[in-house]
Amino acid sequence: MNNKVVSVSNLSHSFEQTEVLKDISFDLNKNEFITFIGPSGCGKSTLFKVLTKLIINYSGTISIQNIQLDSYNNSLGYMPQKDLLLPWRTLYKNIILPLELKNEQIDQDHIYELIKTFGLEGFEEFYPHQLSGGMKQRAALLRTFLMSNDIVLLDEPFAALDYLTKRKLQSWLKDIFVKLDKSAIFITHDIEEAINLSDRIIVLSALPASILEVIDVKDIDSFGTNKEVLEKYNLIKQNIIQLIG
Repeated sequence: MNNKVVSVSNLSHSFEQTEVLKDISFDLNKNEFITFIGPSGCGKSTLFKVLTKLIINYSGTISIQNIQLDSYNNSLGYMPQKDLLLPWRTLYKNIILPLELKNEQIDQDHIYELIKTFGLEGFEEFYPHQLSGGMKQRAALLRTFLMSNDIVLLDEPFAALDYLTKRKLQSWLKDIFVKLDKSAIFITHDIEEAINLSDRIIVLSALPASILEVIDVKDIDSFGTNKEVLEKYNLIKQNIIQLIG
């Protein structure tokens, strides 16, 4: 049985005279969380622009749920760094925006159940300026989930948050993806975040971005004692630091 929900083969892209992506190949499996990490400006966000059809001039092949990207008509949920909540709409109205835009029927019971799952119960009528940074990111992520067809693209969604809020949301995010049966491609420059969240980490080079190494971190917590887990964690971290310079 084919478990791949995204398959990318030999993806390359140039902007004017600059080669940005070079021979990128990877698969995303169902219920998998993979992270791309690399130097700043290496083309990580460009990859997302290709996957969401914001960039169409590329070479290579891309399929989503076994359908060629050019023919794929469903939405991939895409969450950028900023929450992009509309300040004149309440939390609830912001969350249901994708359903309104697609003229889909709104199942209020389902929406309120998700609001509860995302820890936002009681804040449905609050406006974005009344919410904390972490709550706004959770609301934006819930909106992204409603936009998606089981596949979510996350572009450094926690980058603007303070350290403690970021760490709390990372732990929460892992639980949410398991509970809601989603697959994710995540972009970050935070090595610890990549290790904590991912099943696999794909390390990119500087421009033109190519894959330097793919690191499996799914079962890092099963390496034995706390000391052994910490040693493995630090080895992975040092390896990534050396790769991206």
